[in-house]
Amino acid sequence: MAADLGFDGKVAVITGAGGGLGREHALEFARRGARVVVNDLGGSVDGSGGSKGPAEEVVSEIEAMGGEALADGNSVATEAGGEAIIKSAIDNFGRVDIVVNNAGILRDKTFHNMTDELLTPVIDVHLKGAFYVTKPAWLHFREQGYGRVINTSSSSGLLGNFGQANYAAAKMGLVGFTRVLAAEGAKYNINVNAIAPVAKTRMTEDLLGAMADQLDPKLVTPLVIWLAHESNTTTSSVYSAAGGIISRFFIGLTQGMNLGAGLTAESVRDGWDDINSEDGYLVPSGPADEFGKLLKQFEAGQ
Repeated sequence: MAADLGFDGKVAVITGAGGGLGREHALEFARRGARVVVNDLGGSVDGSGGSKGPAEEVVSEIEAMGGEALADGNSVATEAGGEAIIKSAIDNFGRVDIVVNNAGILRDKTFHNMTDELLTPVIDVHLKGAFYVTKPAWLHFREQGYGRVINTSSSSGLLGNFGQANYAAAKMGLVGFTRVLAAEGAKYNINVNAIAPVAKTRMTEDLLGAMADQLDPKLVTPLVIWLAHESNTTTSSVYSAAGGIISRFFIGLTQGMNLGAGLTAESVRDGWDDINSEDGYLVPSGPADEFGKLLKQFEAGQ
C-alpha cells in the first residue's frame, strides 16, 4: 500500500477557514503535518461584519491536536489584505507552499434586481480575492520552484444557477484564472487546479433541499488534500466533489462544420445540428489544441 499523503514541512494558507469547507481543509492539512494559516474575516454570509473569533476557534482545535496554526483576520477583498495574509505565513512559518482560495459570500438576486451593492462585493471576495491572495504567494512559489493552488469554483459558474449571476460570473472567472496560472506556473513546478464542491455549509444549507444531509463538507477535503500534495502532477483541471463522489468537469469542443469562405448565416442555420453534434468532440488543454484542430480542418477543406 502506498504511503499516506503527508505535509510535513509544508505551509498551507486557507481562506475562509473559520467554518464550513475551509475549516475542514484546515483541520485535515494540520492532521497531516502542515502548518496552517487559518484566514477568516469572520463576517456573515453576505460578507458584512467581522470577527477573528471563528479563525481563532479553528486554530485552537488544531493546537489541541498538536498542530501548528495561525489565525488571520485580514480581508481577501483588498490587495493589502491579500499581501498581509501571505506575510503572516512568511513571518510566522518562514515559507508558503499551498494556497486554497476558499473564502466566499453570497448576495443572491435575480438579474433584473441586481445592483452594484450585490455585484461588486461578490466579485471582490471570490474572484479578486483569489488574485490578491495568490499573487504574493506566487512570487514565493516561483523562487522556491514549488507551489500548489486550489481555487474554489462552483457548478453555479460552470452550469449557471437561477438568481446567481454575480456569483456564477465570479466562479467561472476562477476557471479561467486557474487555467492561465497553470500554464504560467508549469515550468516552476506550480500546479493550479479548481474544485466545484457541493456541500452543506451555512452558505448552502437553505439551497440543497433533501440532499443536504448527504453532502458533508468533510467529503470535499480529500480531493483538496490530493490536489495540494507534492506527488500529484495534475494541473489546469476542475473537479466536482459532492457527498463522496469525485468527478472531472471539462470543456469540450465539437468538430463542428467547415465551410471556409463560403460560410453564411443561412449555412450556419442549415448546419446547426452538425455544429452542435457531440460526436468526436475534443477536450482541449489550451488554445494550442484548438488551433491545432482548426489547422487540420483548414487543410482538409483545401
